[in-house]
Amino acid sequence: MTTRRSGALLVLADVMFVTHRVRLARLAAKNRLPAMYPQKEFVRDGGLMSYGANNTDNFRRAAIYVDKILKGARPADLPIERPTKFELVINLKTAKALGLTIPPSLLQRADEVIQ
Repeated sequence: MTTRRSGALLVLADVMFVTHRVRLARLAAKNRLPAMYPQKEFVRDGGLMSYGANNTDNFRRAAIYVDKILKGARPADLPIERPTKFELVINLKTAKALGLTIPPSLLQRADEVIQ
């Protein structure tokens, strides 16, 4: 990415990327590459920003499904659900290190802003 002078990085949701999220955030920062991630954990570990489904809510919904199945419901009869809660998290410390100014309108929409 650095040799091709990419303008930004979008990290997709994948176990490999989650496992190496600290390394990814450090590499992006080292190369002054603004990056957006799928989960807030990336941002808490130094990434610039994330937008993705709220994992706590997803796990809660999964537990409800497990409960229904253990009580006799057939999995095939249960409806497919999509995430309904999404979170925007912004790391202002990382933005400052990259020389970026985050617009106030975006900061107002954020669910969490890391100073």
